[in-house]
Amino acid sequence: MTTTTLAVLVPLLPFLGAAAGLALGRTAPGFVRPLAVLPTLTALALAVVVAVHQGGDDAIDAATELTPTGSVPIELALHIDGFAALVAVLVAFVATCVQIYSTGYLREDPRYPSYAALVSLFTSAMLLVVYSGDLMVLLVGWEIMGICSYFLVGHYWETPEARAASLKAFLVTKLGDVPFLIGLFALAADAGSFRITRILGAVANGAIDHPTLIALLLLAGVAGKSAQFPLHTWLPDAMAGPTPVSALIHAATMVAAGVYFIARLLPVFEASQAAMVVLAVMAAVTMAGSALAALAQDDIKRVLAYSTIGQLGYMTGALAVADRGAAVFHLLSHGAFKALLFLAAGVIIHATGTNSLAAMSRMSHLRDRVPDAYWTMTVALLALAAIPPFSGFFSKESVLGAAEHVTAGHTEHAPAAAGWIVLVVGLLTALLTAAYAMRLWLLAFRGHGTEAPDHGRQPVTMTVVLWVLAAPSLALGGFAYQSFPGWFDGGDLGPTLVTSVLGTGLALAGGLVTYAAWRHTGARAARVPLGAVAAHPEGDAGQVEAEAIAGHAPAYGDVAQAPDPADPGRLLLGPLHRHAAVGFHVDAVYSTLFVRPVRAGASLVRFLDREVVDTYVRGAGALPRWLGVAVRRAQTGNVQTYVSALLAGTVVLVVAAVLVAAGA
Repeated sequence: MTTTTLAVLVPLLPFLGAAAGLALGRTAPGFVRPLAVLPTLTALALAVVVAVHQGGDDAIDAATELTPTGSVPIELALHIDGFAALVAVLVAFVATCVQIYSTGYLREDPRYPSYAALVSLFTSAMLLVVYSGDLMVLLVGWEIMGICSYFLVGHYWETPEARAASLKAFLVTKLGDVPFLIGLFALAADAGSFRITRILGAVANGAIDHPTLIALLLLAGVAGKSAQFPLHTWLPDAMAGPTPVSALIHAATMVAAGVYFIARLLPVFEASQAAMVVLAVMAAVTMAGSALAALAQDDIKRVLAYSTIGQLGYMTGALAVADRGAAVFHLLSHGAFKALLFLAAGVIIHATGTNSLAAMSRMSHLRDRVPDAYWTMTVALLALAAIPPFSGFFSKESVLGAAEHVTAGHTEHAPAAAGWIVLVVGLLTALLTAAYAMRLWLLAFRGHGTEAPDHGRQPVTMTVVLWVLAAPSLALGGFAYQSFPGWFDGGDLGPTLVTSVLGTGLALAGGLVTYAAWRHTGARAARVPLGAVAAHPEGDAGQVEAEAIAGHAPAYGDVAQAPDPADPGRLLLGPLHRHAAVGFHVDAVYSTLFVRPVRAGASLVRFLDREVVDTYVRGAGALPRWLGVAVRRAQTGNVQTYVSALLAGTVVLVVAAVLVAAGA
């Protein structure tokens, strides 16, 4: 079997698994779990084979015309370079882990068959984006991911939070997709093709007439899909979905698609210095703003959501300094430890019986109760904070090193201003990242919140996945940059001395300051006796999550938790805390600028329709009705009345004639 055939099967198998799962979900429920896991696992094996065959050498290209268009052709094309091969392995690996984990996490969920099928379809769509060599085919996968995210985020559709989050995710990403689609058509019109290789050739030959406009239009779609400022607001709210869905979206699909798209077409953006500066500013605002917001969140999943936004900012920052190798390197590293963070959070949700919006101020004694989550999440948080020798250190240092390289004027592909912006804000974000990672670890595992009853041991499928993901979180970074330099354009991704010392020093400082603030504020929280309350019955984590999102989760234990005075985030942020906790009011600004005017316009249109347009419509019907009533009342059926009316009319006519004659 050829490499091209194997590559076609990689996205096809999860798609077939999704179709079969939907078809057999009700009639043969015993096949649902195998159909969820086995196709994705097989796709992972085939993706590894494709990556080995590709070997970081010349790209694998194959194409056939999908349909004649009469103008710019649309082709079913593959373009598999080193980036595509590695990202496909990441997508299939994380998706497999999520599917295995979900068999335990949602084991009692009645909608598990549709959930598993949508996860498989989500995976297939992302793999199509990764391998596609034609932008229109890539757009198909891009849009399928959008609709899958709508259904998966809204999995607990009975709750208003899940419904609102799914709708928000769909609308905000579609808001970016409109200019994105225009940009794709403009790019294809200039290049004369949707094929990625031909577009890159046109860029090299200077055949793109409007590079700045096209790049900015494409950036709008990337900002929506990858949750970059200013279209980032949907991602924290998407935490209303099941935790495994969050792991999939944040680690390997959807939000990674925008970064990967820019990496694919980076020469298009490099053709415009203005676009590169805009990309750098977008990355800088995203990194710093999301890190500050993460430091103020109490919900563990919202902390991780803002963390994802910030780490994606690092990736777009690497692209802003024209180093797609560093961007994809951090994408791979981040995919491993962020999936681990979310899935470990799912274990905590199961253990505490709180909710998907699990308040860290209410967590207590989790280290001994969930040792698997404790140790693996510690590894993932160290990777997130970029502490050597964990994987996040090497990938984040590759981004900072690339920015330093640009500031020294060693490249013509990116302006020095972009390098300085990414470097300075990247170092500041390293400090803040370590601070909120330490805060999460302290509040989750060393906090003194409400003691929840033990819900029993987690299913083996959940805990095994944590340890599987811990391995790349620990070792992927150092192994990748030493073993696969050819897969990343042959660039040197090793850490540099200056950025390593500065980045690690700031990360350690952030962690130590946060720990000191935690000790200073005190480790005891106020408790208010509530009396005996019922404990949640033994159940699966997904059910606990659904009940808590709905606001129906019972109180646990015999105490209630007041706001934790031991939260170091309040001390570190000071007056900024209340603004950071609500995402710096970006949603409120959007509500004022866009939502309220649209609603006011809709109300005006409804008023005009009801009170103006309908008035004319009702009047047009009322006039004949009134005439009909008058005529009907005249038709009494009494002959004497008719004769009297005739005589009266005759008299009137005679009098009128006499008056006319007299006047003449």
